Amino acid sequence: MDNESEKPLKQHADFAEQVGTKAARMLKAQRNTTPGIWFGLGMMGLIGWSIVVPTLLGAALGHWLDKHHVGSHSWTLALLIAGLILGCFNAWHWVTKEEQAMRKEQEENDE
Repeated sequence: MDNESEKPLKQHADFAEQVGTKAARMLKAQRNTTPGIWFGLGMMGLIGWSIVVPTLLGAALGHWLDKHHVGSHSWTLALLIAGLILGCFNAWHWVTKEEQAMRKEQEENDE
């Protein structure tokens, strides 16, 4: 009879272990969600603005300089290109930083 009383305890322990395993699997799945379409669109928008703002600021400053300090070369074109280059470096830096953060998070989740 002693054997029969231990059987429900073993079944209860097995059931608790199964529930724990499934709960851990669900939590891992929730943490490892792939970024959705809104994340991608947001990232594209952020990258776009990080390029557009310095480009437009360079063009505006160049236009102002062309109006007030007339010279043989175009400040607008020069500062537009400088703003574009600065914006591209800014976007590249941001994307690299985000990629490193995503890799670090992935490595932490894999452990």
